[in-house]
Amino acid sequence: MKVLVTGASGFLGSHIVDACVRAGDEARVLVRKESDLTYLRTVPGVEFAYGDLRDAASLRGAMDGIEVVHHSAARVTDRGTRAQFRDENVAGTERLMAAARAAGARRFVFISSPSALMGVRRGDQIDIDESEPYPARHLNLYSETKAAAERLVLAADRADFTTVALRPRAVWGPRDHSGFMPRLIAKMMTGNLPDLSDGKRVYASLCYCTNAANACVRAARAEGVGGRAYFIADNKPVEVWSMLTGLAERFGGRPPAKQVPHGVLRALAFTADMVWKLPPLARNFSPPLSRYTLALLTRSATYDTSAAHRDLAPPPVAHETGMAELESWIASIGGVDAYIRKVQ
Repeated sequence: MKVLVTGASGFLGSHIVDACVRAGDEARVLVRKESDLTYLRTVPGVEFAYGDLRDAASLRGAMDGIEVVHHSAARVTDRGTRAQFRDENVAGTERLMAAARAAGARRFVFISSPSALMGVRRGDQIDIDESEPYPARHLNLYSETKAAAERLVLAADRADFTTVALRPRAVWGPRDHSGFMPRLIAKMMTGNLPDLSDGKRVYASLCYCTNAANACVRAARAEGVGGRAYFIADNKPVEVWSMLTGLAERFGGRPPAKQVPHGVLRALAFTADMVWKLPPLARNFSPPLSRYTLALLTRSATYDTSAAHRDLAPPPVAHETGMAELESWIASIGGVDAYIRKVQ
């Protein structure tokens, strides 16, 4: 089948391209000319379409002959105004779907996130399934706009236009320079990551990049998935702070040690979130701490993936296998020091 992948110059998007090519798909990528296309140019048979989610004409031009769209592009940074997040994550998704329908594409696979269910007043979420409702108030603009885009996608499902949303949690693995894992490893290598656990065990579902990408390929082919969202995660959750200690040992960093009282952290995060509503700050800088970041490290979040196992098949790569592949890739680019120099 002929597929279009958005966000292909990014971490997860590049792995989706790999998975599509392995499955025998003809892959076209929607990219900006100024993006780093070094890796994509090494993938055999990839066709380039230059455009932007904000440019409807470029989206229409990219859709010729496309049967399936894998929509991975999004504003995932913690920097940006409400208008920027809504334009890229919500309106951009709407424009892309409109172009796909007009061109006769038959399936739209949206890369969503469990963050769409992260609310201000929600605590631990243990083994929740897809029946979990959206919160009344989201933790940040990313969560809010991912939820809004997911709703649009699922509501657009039709007999001749199948839409499905995948929610991979905390995607990690080779070629990632800006996700949660490289940033935490970088902080541990410099001894700058405090222990925020407050003595509590924090459990999290993670998703290895290949597992997330393979789920996209299966969602492009599976029957009975229209109008549905699926949690996608590795087979077993991890205990976050034990995992971080293991990463420090693996790469020669210093494990989190200094503890900071939760009350202080919550006050700092709340203050930063309020201050960062100012457009000049939001547009140009990332906050030093946010309620969203704090929640990722202090709230347990694990997911019941039985629906994905039933409809899309289980993830093939085990956690330790992924860790070994990550370590091998880091060695291939010059070791951990070279790796953390690229962390964004």
